[in-house]
Amino acid sequence: MKRNSMRYKSYFILFHFVIFRPVATMKRHQIILDKLNKDKYVEVLDLGRLLNVSTVTIRKDLKLLEDKGLLFRTHGGASLKNPYVNDRSVIEKEKIYVEEKSGIGRTAADMIVENDSIIIASGTTVQALARAIAPEMKLMVVTSSLNVVLELIKHQNIDVLQLGGYVRHSSSSVVGNYATHILENVSCSKLFMGVDGIDLNYGLTTSSLEEAQLNKKMISATQKTIILADSSKFGKKSFARICGLDQIDEIITDRDISSSVVKGLEEMGIVVNTV
Repeated sequence: MKRNSMRYKSYFILFHFVIFRPVATMKRHQIILDKLNKDKYVEVLDLGRLLNVSTVTIRKDLKLLEDKGLLFRTHGGASLKNPYVNDRSVIEKEKIYVEEKSGIGRTAADMIVENDSIIIASGTTVQALARAIAPEMKLMVVTSSLNVVLELIKHQNIDVLQLGGYVRHSSSSVVGNYATHILENVSCSKLFMGVDGIDLNYGLTTSSLEEAQLNKKMISATQKTIILADSSKFGKKSFARICGLDQIDEIITDRDISSSVVKGLEEMGIVVNTV
């Protein structure tokens, strides 16, 4: 009886080793790269569960693969694209993801109702929103963007409150104490905001510290915060942190966003609208 018990125990140990043993290093690396090519972004915790190894091992794997120039490590994961973005001019940004931004802008415009009071931040994606707003709609718009003002000033029914302050040449928008002071005295239903980076763990970022501070004030002045961002913004970080994702209600983006990122956002309670 004892001998049979020992035999069964040996079989169990062998079965457990064969079925649940960790994946070998080279094979792990290939699986990581295959998943990254498919999803564009991977998380350490997900990889650990998939490959049956510790997060320490996964982080070492990602470090080795980054040293070979095969990926970029991010906070809690890795990306195919460099997650750190530099400040680029609005003229340069207008030329990329044009179709995606137009679709995002039209979808955002459908969320605006008659006699709404909204805030529109700066960026090329929110400019697409400004172009898509119905001209006959009665509306109050507070904005830091000079280009948004130029779009909306054509329409008699739309009242525009242009925030004052120093003009950032790269974004054609204002920043500073004058702008934040005005926001302390207004209350709006929705904020439509563009960002330079969206990281599931780190949150929303932009290239300017002053603009990040202004965006925080905008969030405080509204009931609902809606982010307009094409799929290239996910898994990236810029210089200045705006806030965590817990302060965001909805994100409108294009269909190229990875399913794993959508799942992560939805688990946080964020509505993800793909167009």
